[in-house]
Amino acid sequence: MKKKWIWHTDPFPCITKTCRIMRLSLFFLTLMTVQGWALDTYSQVTRLSLDVKDTRVIDVLQEIEQKTEFYFLFNQKLVDVERRIDMEIQNKPIEEVLSELFAGTNVNYLVMNRQIVLTTARPEALKPQQQPVVLTGKVNDTSGSALPGVAVTIKGTTTGTVTNAEGIFSLANVSSEATLVFSFVGMKTLEIVAGNRTTINVVMEEELFGVDEVVVVGYGIQKKKLVTGATLQVKGESIEKLNSSSVLGALQSQSPGVYITQSSGQVGEGYNINIRGLGTTGNSTPLYVIDGVAGGSLNSLNPSDIESIDILKDAASAAIYGARAANGVVLVTTKRGKAGKLKATYDAYYGIQNPMTNGVTTLNGKQYMEIINKVLLTQDPSGSLLYKWEEELPAALLASINNGTWEGTNWLEEGTNKNAPITSHAVNLTGGSEQSRFAMGFSYLIQEGTIGYPATPHYDRYTARINSDHSLLKKNGRDIIKLGENLIFSNYSKSGVSIGAMYSNNVRNLLKANPLQPVYNIDGSYYLYDNMVADGWNFDHGSVNPLAQLDFTRKNRNSITNRLQSNVFLELSPVKNLLFKSSLGYDYYQNSYRYYVPKYVLSARTSNETDDITQGQSWNANWTWENTLNYTRKLGHHTVDLLLGQSVEKWGYGEGLSIKNSNSLFPGSYDHAYIDNSQGLDNTNTSINGAPSDAGRLASFFGRMNYNYMEKYLASLVMRADGSSNFARGNRWGYFPSVSAGWVISQESFMEGTSSILNFLKLRGSWGQNGNCNIDNFQYLATIAFNTNAYFFSDKNNPATGAYADILPNKNVTWETSEQLDLGFDARLFASRLGVNFDWYIKKTIDWLVVAPTLASFGTGAPFINGGDVENRGAELAFTWDDKIGKEFTYGLALNMAHNQNKVLTIANEEGIIHGPEAIIAENTTESFRVEVGYPMGYFWGYKTLGVFQNQAQIDEFLANGGVTKQGTPKPGDLIFQNTDGNEKIDENDKTYIGNPHPDYTGSFSFNFAWKGLDLSLTAYGAFGQQVMKMYRSYSDTPNDNYTTEVYTKYWTGEGSTNRYPSLAYGKHPNFVDISDIYVEDADYVKLSNVTLGYNIKNAWSKLPVSHFRVYVTAQNLLTLSGYSGMDPEVGYGAGYSWASGIDNGYYPGSRTFLMGVNLKF
Repeated sequence: MKKKWIWHTDPFPCITKTCRIMRLSLFFLTLMTVQGWALDTYSQVTRLSLDVKDTRVIDVLQEIEQKTEFYFLFNQKLVDVERRIDMEIQNKPIEEVLSELFAGTNVNYLVMNRQIVLTTARPEALKPQQQPVVLTGKVNDTSGSALPGVAVTIKGTTTGTVTNAEGIFSLANVSSEATLVFSFVGMKTLEIVAGNRTTINVVMEEELFGVDEVVVVGYGIQKKKLVTGATLQVKGESIEKLNSSSVLGALQSQSPGVYITQSSGQVGEGYNINIRGLGTTGNSTPLYVIDGVAGGSLNSLNPSDIESIDILKDAASAAIYGARAANGVVLVTTKRGKAGKLKATYDAYYGIQNPMTNGVTTLNGKQYMEIINKVLLTQDPSGSLLYKWEEELPAALLASINNGTWEGTNWLEEGTNKNAPITSHAVNLTGGSEQSRFAMGFSYLIQEGTIGYPATPHYDRYTARINSDHSLLKKNGRDIIKLGENLIFSNYSKSGVSIGAMYSNNVRNLLKANPLQPVYNIDGSYYLYDNMVADGWNFDHGSVNPLAQLDFTRKNRNSITNRLQSNVFLELSPVKNLLFKSSLGYDYYQNSYRYYVPKYVLSARTSNETDDITQGQSWNANWTWENTLNYTRKLGHHTVDLLLGQSVEKWGYGEGLSIKNSNSLFPGSYDHAYIDNSQGLDNTNTSINGAPSDAGRLASFFGRMNYNYMEKYLASLVMRADGSSNFARGNRWGYFPSVSAGWVISQESFMEGTSSILNFLKLRGSWGQNGNCNIDNFQYLATIAFNTNAYFFSDKNNPATGAYADILPNKNVTWETSEQLDLGFDARLFASRLGVNFDWYIKKTIDWLVVAPTLASFGTGAPFINGGDVENRGAELAFTWDDKIGKEFTYGLALNMAHNQNKVLTIANEEGIIHGPEAIIAENTTESFRVEVGYPMGYFWGYKTLGVFQNQAQIDEFLANGGVTKQGTPKPGDLIFQNTDGNEKIDENDKTYIGNPHPDYTGSFSFNFAWKGLDLSLTAYGAFGQQVMKMYRSYSDTPNDNYTTEVYTKYWTGEGSTNRYPSLAYGKHPNFVDISDIYVEDADYVKLSNVTLGYNIKNAWSKLPVSHFRVYVTAQNLLTLSGYSGMDPEVGYGAGYSWASGIDNGYYPGSRTFLMGVNLKF
């Protein structure tokens, strides 16, 4: 409707229907007195024609507004606008139309100028019985324009009215002590004491977009304008519109200072999230608090469940959660019910996915034979090592390659699940009364992976959610006793291919597999080792059919997880502004899995002699009990908000059991692959493991005081004490303070001259500390372990089990502490259309919890110690622009940028190093990443190269000038390794920094517009300054691995061809086996992550029986801009080390997805 001034919700929930009638009656009387009936003759000359069948009253009113200049004012709680009617009228005045429309109902109308007021007041109530004392006035905006529809009420009563089309209002019998409240959507609410005046004219100021919004903070809510820390809020509707299968995936483009990368592109895998840089070598995951309960999982939530997500980035904001807030806090609020009409939504989409391989293509058969022999020529130019393919391959196979009838096997393409489906459905219901409110939802997601056929990955997730709150006792609109609950149950099943590790990485196996080997035999069975031998295959008996390997080792696997996240709470408010809340949370997690691997022989080196069954399950539970007391008091211009709280948490309820055995009674059948159906027990094929869950407890006491003066001068103090069972007595308690302050400088008188441009400016600063206690328990005790591998002493019939010291005790280990200083500002400009937020921070983590280095001669494991410090420095800048052109076109833009620099300050050992593993990107390679003082965490470590020897003359000159080489006798095409330490040899001491997996800068951009039901949005994000270490094949152990087609242009082939990469080499060669910067690439990227075009059909077809009917199409990961040569530059894999990333040894790439969907609201 064009102009609809409707009170959708009753601001006074305890007012009876009679009072509402009196209020509207008074409104009638006042308007009649002030205006009379004949301000304009428009209603007298306008004629209408209508012909409607089975149509809602609300739709008839909309049609009248579309055909005329009339607009309606009514309370839809009093006027039944959902009633359906039949009506046919030709060329009748508006009074006759309305009389017929509301015939037989208790609805009356009043036509004033072009405004029509609908009410249920009785006609006699409109007639004045006596001359009242009337207070009148006019309401304008800051530009001088009249504001119609402003609610004018007497505070604390049910008496009220609204301004008419000229902004005029009138109220009778207003006492001099009464306070008038003026409220209007988009305007600041005003309160004015009536005094002895009979006329009050009011100017209402536009409410600044965003600053008066309420955001979630630790254990409460707060006006955004009063927040003194660095927080970020993302609304649920912004997450939902992106149609992401993961909540964290949707946050990637909306969170400055929060670096989110996919840990793998495989379905069902999670994300790595770092808030303001990596600060620990242990668990760097932030604390998730879902509906007030700490320790939840976002993987179990559907994006449609989210009301809002608030991220606490600085120490001051997160300090209230002390013990686990060192890595930041993510507060998740799910949708809640509201009093009023039942509302229902349905959201669904279906789409297809394909892998983003960035054009990476493996060599075909003929190319492979050519390159392998070219490589062998570099070893022996005489050609004595060259393969004679007619002697190596079956004749028919070789002939088909040579004559072009078969190009060989493209294993990556064969393993691709093209147009992999994804579908999601979500239903949500909300509603309730003033006494009880509820929200409930059900959703499911079914998604297939894009790479891994025939063991196609799948991820199915079902989520059921309900929350409610119930007012048991109310007085004067205040809840005195209220209780409620939040329940989220999720079930997800998952299967997938092996990812990450070099030796069992199925994606890498597809990339390096021999293209000369067929996938299938003529009869459709896999082409395996026995077929190779039978056909006379003599080339590389280690060649494996990777599709058969996927089928045998990964297809018959499934994991099912059930999770319940819940809490119940009780709120007591015995006096005004005092609130006690007690919340009991319970988190239950259960997982079961089952695998079956048949007998197979894939090559001369790869086989499984028995069929194996693995079956296991585990469950874990923990509970949290929190109690808080909150008191708010306003004394004049001073406002104080006090919070005291206590929390206790216990985890470790649960156990796990896993059994593996062989010789199934039903060979080849996954449906019968249960331990009961296996046969026999022996030390070789049978393994049984069972253990209880790791247990621990945490007790906490905390307090916070927020203060503001006139909402201009702001301050906050927080103190939290945490006691952890992970530490010995005397070191168990950690104390984490914080202080922050803000100054809304735009409210100062000396800033009045800037108010036309600068609408709001707040300066803020904070300092605080958070703690981390995430280590294995009992580090302060000399625990004993038992070796289950029995040893036979003199009695060979009775094995003995031995015990040994498990770890060296460390009674001094204590809390890891994160300390952060933050300075920033928040601003709104140009009528609040432009928003600017800036933060600069220094985040220092001290007393790292790391495993101590020990000598093997100690004969036992090393304990955790407090052994290092790291610093992150950075800045964040965010711009938003929201505007409207005309009445129906709205648009918005957002640009976020962040910079972070990570540096290790100290490590408590002689080397100042925490070493990484060997053989990560290829067999026989040395350590490739580490943590070291003076460098970023997880930096790439290896040899720097100065180029490639182009000819013998260059080599001779280099050696003559004292140059040192690693190759012994270098040849043209060999790498020139940098002699970093300046001695007479190239060795491990010359290795140094060669790359950083952490970006220097991250950023995101979004744009949206809406016009007459049509909407378009796009989002993009990127990272810059980081490197990735990439290798898709091995050299020393499997020199016949396939190459990608970049082999033709990347490597040195002669003088002047390249000065970056060496000539190809066969087998173990220093150019390739030694980790150097030739494996490190810049991986800057920008991803166009989401483009969505939608249309609300309701806008064009008002008779639809729904309030909202939006259809849309979405493209996800539509475009990636990057110079990276691998499949996906967004590489989150770190070989199982939380402080490492950027290792691409066959990284499962993300997917490009196209969706079609619908959003319905009832």
